[in-house]
Amino acid sequence: MSVTTSVQPYLPAQTIADSHTMYNSYGFGTTLYVDGTNGADTNNGSSWGNAFATIQAAVTAAIAGDTILIAAKKIAVGANDPNSYAESIVIPAATTSLSLIGVSRGRTQMGLPQIKPGGVTTGISLLTIRAGGCYIANIGFNGNSTAGAPINNGILLDDNNSTKSASGTTIENCHFKSCAGATVGDARTGGAIVWSALGVGWQVLIKGNRFYKNVCDVCLLGTSTSVPQDVVIENNIFSGAAADVDCNLWLKGGAGMSYGIVIRNNVFNQLPALSAGQVKRYIDATGCTGMLVGCTFGCQVNVTGGTRMTFDAGGSAAKIPTTVHVADCWAQSIDKDESGMVTIEA
Repeated sequence: MSVTTSVQPYLPAQTIADSHTMYNSYGFGTTLYVDGTNGADTNNGSSWGNAFATIQAAVTAAIAGDTILIAAKKIAVGANDPNSYAESIVIPAATTSLSLIGVSRGRTQMGLPQIKPGGVTTGISLLTIRAGGCYIANIGFNGNSTAGAPINNGILLDDNNSTKSASGTTIENCHFKSCAGATVGDARTGGAIVWSALGVGWQVLIKGNRFYKNVCDVCLLGTSTSVPQDVVIENNIFSGAAADVDCNLWLKGGAGMSYGIVIRNNVFNQLPALSAGQVKRYIDATGCTGMLVGCTFGCQVNVTGGTRMTFDAGGSAAKIPTTVHVADCWAQSIDKDESGMVTIEA
């Protein structure tokens, strides 16, 4: 099934968007439309010809189970950064099972509808999720770094296990750039995808995303209410370059992210080495329980005449406790007696 209205601004073959449109056509929710170039918030969002201009207007109009399709804004000729939705969006607790889906041309910054704050905006989250079972796909999140100093979170999972929830969130096929938390250079204070200091946010899937120049890619701030359980992080490309990143996965916050975390089939670029960084590792999984499997790391684990990078409870490349089992992971080897890749043993 394809979206083929004559007033639609773009005509992609959009498998994810089409499947949700088909789902809604069977009576499980309404599809709303956002077009930041041609829409207006005085519209009702019922079609591309009546699209909202802002994502928040569509979210405010939506009810539980709805799908919001978001068009990328028109790109200026010769631009290397797309025109963006300058918004800070909140999905309220009552709007459960909401889908935000970009009508995109791939998983690149110029191919996705991008959310990016204004030049003076700081200390916010571009998207705050307070409703269970939400689906976020095909959207760019740009924290708007300034002179190497990222200042905004990407997505905040805001859950207190009472009046609001972020459990059951799926984040798929998105692009995250230049995101960070409260302290520039410290992965422990925030990043691209962040659990609040309360923790909670169970059954989260982070799949097939692309991360670039975030101080932290996935951050667990704390677990004062509950330790997140059953979290899967798979098939992502995590941030580089080394000088822009403090930690790709900070999962140590509070008591750590235990009870079945799976980190699977991801690509980790060069070992984080942000000059002001406080962690400077791919992963800190202290306190976690689960699996690290099928991942590739861009560091040299066997170095002739240098320092060997390690993956264990006190590891120099990643802190992996004995409660996180490691299988089929690889990193670069430059031992004079070896070539190619070597298997990582925690």
